[in-house]
Amino acid sequence: MLKVGVLGAGHLGKIHLRLLNESSKYELIGFYDPDVMNGEKVATEFGYSYFENMKALMDTVDVVDIVTPTLSHYECAKKAMEKGRHVFIEKPITNTLEEAQELMALEKKFNVKGQVGHVERFNPAFTAVKEKIKDPMFIETHRLAEFNPRGTDVPVVLDLMIHDIDAILSVVDSKVSQINASGVSVISHSPDIANARIEFENGCVANLTASRISLKNMRKSRFFQRDAYISVDFLEKKVEVVKMKDAPKTPGQFDMILQNAEGEKKQIYFENPEIQANNAILDELETFADAINSDSVPIVTLQQGTQALQVALQVIECF
Repeated sequence: MLKVGVLGAGHLGKIHLRLLNESSKYELIGFYDPDVMNGEKVATEFGYSYFENMKALMDTVDVVDIVTPTLSHYECAKKAMEKGRHVFIEKPITNTLEEAQELMALEKKFNVKGQVGHVERFNPAFTAVKEKIKDPMFIETHRLAEFNPRGTDVPVVLDLMIHDIDAILSVVDSKVSQINASGVSVISHSPDIANARIEFENGCVANLTASRISLKNMRKSRFFQRDAYISVDFLEKKVEVVKMKDAPKTPGQFDMILQNAEGEKKQIYFENPEIQANNAILDELETFADAINSDSVPIVTLQQGTQALQVALQVIECF
């Protein structure tokens, strides 16, 4: 079991604390939160050990789980890496691209491992179909949320859209060639609604919409590729896979057949991948433990987290 300490005991930090405490792959040593009143309250309520000093916590663990506001990710991760600690960092990896690039250099210098908390990579609906998404040429995503003051310290692109940016980059094997975007501030001092069109060198186009002032929650992505349409509902954890193949010479009574202008006939059929129920946050934390113990590459590397941040910042620059 890896000894782990958590930095940050806010809403998400408390979830991480509970899951790490239950995990068979970690031994939760304790947590640090700069708000002493909150730290003592969480310690009293849940029984976790509260450290009033970040350094003292880092001295006693193998892994540091950083669940602090984005502005402090870099400093926390830097201090942990310099002590030779592995780091799990909530998304986005850092506040600036320069900070993210320096963390990648520190990871290499101190021979430690890092993983970024892009939790949708572990969503069971996405993992059920990820291998079926091959050379998508058009992608459409909608990530809409009801208003919540938590998270409004950063633009909606870094708060919500970056989830979809990371997922898209994980399935499109091509470099970004052009980005066009627009964003509107409605209630916050940073954009609350944003739309981005990301074009890739291989011709793929992704159209992303994110809002944190919607009347209902939605987290859907649609992938269109040659002979297939794949829909992923990250919120309801459901998928639709519609595929096409050459039609049989003598179709059955209930076969769905389409014929194009050239006279080619295709049969439409549906696949229903099995979706394994899971706790995505627990999975991302435990696969990181596996990567450390087996000296393998984490599922969401610091480099991938940096690439997602880079694209997100390019989107924001368009506003």
